[in-house]
Amino acid sequence: MALPANYEEKVYAGVLGKIIGVYLGRPFEGWTYDKIMAELGEVWYYVHEKRGVPLVVTDDDISGTFTFLRALPDFDHDRNITPAQIGQTWLNYLIEGRTVLWWGGLGNSTEHTAYLRLKKGIPAPQSGSIALNGKVVAEQIGAQIFIDGWAMVAPGQPDLAADLARRAASVSHDGEAIYGAQVLAAMESQAFIEPSLNRLLDVATSLIPRDSLIYRLIADLRDWREKTPDWREARKLIVQHYGYDRYGGNCHMVPNHALILLGLLYGEDDFQKTLMITNTAGWDTDCNSGNVGCLMGIKNGLQGIHAGPDWRGPVADRLYLPTAEGGSCITDAVQVAFRVANIGRTLAGLPPVHPKRGARFHFELPGAVQGFRVEPLVEGRGPAQIENVIGHSRLGRHSLAIHYAHTAPGQPARVATPTFLPAEALQMRSYSLFASPTLYPGQVVSAGIVADANNAQPAVCRLYLQCHAPEGGLTRLYGPETTLVAGEEYTFTWPIPETGGWPIAEIGLEIQSPQGARGTLYLDYLDWKGAPTVLFTRPEGTNPAWRLAWVNAVTDFMSWDEPFRLIQNEGTGLLIQGTLDWENYRAEADVTPHMVNAAGLAIRVQGLRRYYALLLAPGGRARLIKQWYDQTSVLAEAPFAWEYGQTYLLALEGNGNHLSAWVNGEKLFEAEDPEHPLHSGAVGLVCTEGRTATRVVKVEKLTSY
Repeated sequence: MALPANYEEKVYAGVLGKIIGVYLGRPFEGWTYDKIMAELGEVWYYVHEKRGVPLVVTDDDISGTFTFLRALPDFDHDRNITPAQIGQTWLNYLIEGRTVLWWGGLGNSTEHTAYLRLKKGIPAPQSGSIALNGKVVAEQIGAQIFIDGWAMVAPGQPDLAADLARRAASVSHDGEAIYGAQVLAAMESQAFIEPSLNRLLDVATSLIPRDSLIYRLIADLRDWREKTPDWREARKLIVQHYGYDRYGGNCHMVPNHALILLGLLYGEDDFQKTLMITNTAGWDTDCNSGNVGCLMGIKNGLQGIHAGPDWRGPVADRLYLPTAEGGSCITDAVQVAFRVANIGRTLAGLPPVHPKRGARFHFELPGAVQGFRVEPLVEGRGPAQIENVIGHSRLGRHSLAIHYAHTAPGQPARVATPTFLPAEALQMRSYSLFASPTLYPGQVVSAGIVADANNAQPAVCRLYLQCHAPEGGLTRLYGPETTLVAGEEYTFTWPIPETGGWPIAEIGLEIQSPQGARGTLYLDYLDWKGAPTVLFTRPEGTNPAWRLAWVNAVTDFMSWDEPFRLIQNEGTGLLIQGTLDWENYRAEADVTPHMVNAAGLAIRVQGLRRYYALLLAPGGRARLIKQWYDQTSVLAEAPFAWEYGQTYLLALEGNGNHLSAWVNGEKLFEAEDPEHPLHSGAVGLVCTEGRTATRVVKVEKLTSY
């Protein structure tokens, strides 16, 4: 099936529109129109500095949108994916009480209510139904705020997008909330090929019942737009006919859907004005603004975002996706856009695209900087500026230009992108940020560099890391150095050294030029892949960053005499670190069970319900298991008389589809997974109902396969 022209670029524009809208509306979420006008005035640009908060933050609108969509690749890109399967994705990636959702309680938070239904074995769509949860709870806003991704994987197919939206939204919502979600999904899908807002509305409304409230609301808004030229007067009509006083709960779909339409209908097809109206109108500003930004991004492309002020520069493509799969948390709009677009390509029967041989940072979309920023100014002078440019690439069309000047001994130009929690993320008063680093010792970084042909002087450059330091802050580690003359190309290859157990916070490029000469270097790509060779324990020092690198999905994670004390009050919990890139590796951990039902070591962890584990199991057994959503398959087991308080050395290896397991140096099991094998993923410690302790976890990449 053919995809629309510039599909990947339009998906990228949609992702950018989504995150820009969320970041714009987040600092005053829930405010009324009157409060916004009194304290901020019309919202034409970011106001985070006025509110004293970071711009790039965790937010359920972003996390939920791009997390729940993972159901499609996780279930083999099945176009007939069911609500029940999407519900399983919730249970795999959400850490209860901690990630993605507003955990407001049963009957209060719609999504939390649905999660509790799923957890008790009530599948979707029953989990989100009016019959089970009541009309008010089931018709809140969440159905539409998480829906954009389902449209982006069905470009130009509004029927499919609306159907996927129905299935996804029904995990937690019902009734009018479903219809609102379908309208937005259909509009966004059709926006890939149709520029007219009115035709988008015609297509979308043809897919929902004519007697629905959402259908009537849209008709009213379109009628008011013809009769009422001032959006402020139309807003008053929305308050009068579709306001919060008529539609109860914490954040109902209907009033906020009306404000999305208000911005679209009165925004004159302008990205900035459309966002201004939607945000200034109030209520659930980050949610509404995120949906509007995504639709406008898809419809008008990157050029539409560029038509106003610099929306992209302050964001630098950065976003967070905190889930139980922590290696994907620290990411950027380009990586997310290609992940979404490749789902869409697979659904269309086309192969995925991986620019520059799958490089993590490839800059192949216009304007993309993929999280790279210049180190802060020194004495008021800017040692560097960056921009995405065409050319200077061996493998693609774009590169990241680094224009440097005013360098001097002790004052080089540096540009870097985060690989773990940046400093500002620790100050967020927002949704929790759970993340693992993306880069580890033992991995090999490669980077392609090109010197501009017009450089007057050679440039000395080298890669560097910023690692967390024992007493706080960051310390810098340097890689190999080279000197480039005008027009010269160079490929860095850097095996990442040990960091003393401290997480790597960012990776970057440092440039020095004699006499502060001006010049330009082009970063073609930057990449690393595969498993690391690394030891995890408690390093010397007071900095808590080493703990934050573990995704905490147990009741309590404590560090007493042993660095890793896990307590799980109910069911099974995991403590996880690593990324989906880790393929063939061996993991070892000492495990000391204390009044626990089961304890052990997991590999190839892809969330809370997708992993392999070697367990000290009930009944004096050792067991090799595969967890596949709600099914636990025993791949091998044997008698093993383990005791409370005794320490056992567990080792588990995954090499291709072959699994090997040892206890205290004795190989107990070899097995292969015949169905849905997990080929990669993080390492984890497992605790089922009780307490277990570990001092050291080792991961060693396998050099041959």
